[in-house]
This record gives sequence, structure tokens and C-alpha cells, in this order.
Amino acid sequence: MHRDVYGEALFDFQEKGELAEPLLLHSSYGDIEEMPVEVFYREEEDIPEMEFIALSLCDGKVLDVGAGTGVHALYLQEKAFDVTALEVSEIACNIMRNRGVQQVKHADFFKFHGEQYDTLLFLMNGIGIAGTLEGFRLLLQHAKTLMTDRGQLLFDSSNIDYLYEEYRIERPDHYFGEINFQYEYKSQRGEPFKWLYIDQDTLIKIAHEEGWVVQVLFEDENDQYLVRMEPRMKSL
Repeated sequence: MHRDVYGEALFDFQEKGELAEPLLLHSSYGDIEEMPVEVFYREEEDIPEMEFIALSLCDGKVLDVGAGTGVHALYLQEKAFDVTALEVSEIACNIMRNRGVQQVKHADFFKFHGEQYDTLLFLMNGIGIAGTLEGFRLLLQHAKTLMTDRGQLLFDSSNIDYLYEEYRIERPDHYFGEINFQYEYKSQRGEPFKWLYIDQDTLIKIAHEEGWVVQVLFEDENDQYLVRMEPRMKSL
């Protein structure tokens, strides 16, 4: 069993306000980054514009997928939304409960069934849980089972094509936005996982094939963009 080192770092930061050792992220393109854990504890004034736009578009019952420490769930709760925070890390779920998130579900999105929601929210590239392009198709198919008739999907992603140009990284044989990651904290490594960054053209192509309408709502200078999607209505 791999330890939940991501959750352990979140817990230590909550307890002490800082980390004695950094949370590291190893990637398949050879980089080791230091994860700034404080981003998971942002206050309202620190939420970036793109995420604010997504939060302002939330409607009805909301499922915040990959909710982390509950930054977005707490914001929506304060605005009187019926919001459920879904998170695969049990430690993060306990942190959210301690921080006052009222509805927390400890589950893997792909295995999550139950109620239906008007908004599925995946922020901070939460759609990355798809892992691969094939996983993205599965995510879209599963999302439909969790949505009401007026349901919408809100998420951000980014085109990481520039990595291969700027850093002269060798392109993989598979889709270039499929990355392998592994967290490390206090010399302990967590479970390796796949994460997807999807460019807009590929996203739109797959979404259309899976029967979704796509709106790109916002783009920033770092090739990050925000998308709103809803299932295409079946013609009567």
C-alpha cells in the first residue's frame, strides 16, 4: 500500500501553517517540482479570475470533484449552494470536515454513483483525473449518469505543448498531454498516477464525438482555458 503523502502534506500544513519539508511532484517528462501546498488553503481573495468565473456559473446542486481541502466547496456553501465535495484522499476529506464543509463524500469519481447534480465542477485542472484521452471519454460518459436534465460540466485545463518546445523534452509516443506523476513527501513516495492536460482542439473533437456542446469561456496567457459543456439534447 502506498501512503497518501499528498494528504499527509495537506494535514501537516493545516496543523503547522508550513511544511518542514517540501511536497515534491515527480513527472514523466523528467521534472521534479515543489508543490506550493498553500494554494490548497487559499482565501477567497486569492482565487484566480478563471476559477471565479467557473464558480459564478455554478447552478443548482453542485458536485465539486477532486475537492482537495474544500476551497471551492466552502466558497459555494457560503453562497448558500447545495454543494457536495467529492475527494479520493481520505485525509483531505477529514480536513474538509474540520474546515466546515457540510457534505463530503470519500470516493473515486469513476466509481461514484448516487444522486444527480446540476453542475459538475472540476477546478485546478481537476479533469486531469481522466489520465488519458480514453479516460476522458469515460469521464464524459460517467458524468452524464450523474447529471440532471439541465446539467452542466465546468472545468479548466491547459495545452502543455509548449513544454516540448521550450524545454526540448522528447515527445512521447502517446498523446503529449498524458503525464505520469508521483508525489513525494518526507522521503516517502505516493502511488504513481496519470494526469491529463488536454488542448482545446482535441477536447472539442472528443466532446463532440461523445455528444456534448462545448463553450470555451476564458483563456489566459499561459494556455489555460475554462470550458462549460452540456450534453447535446437528443432531437425529438
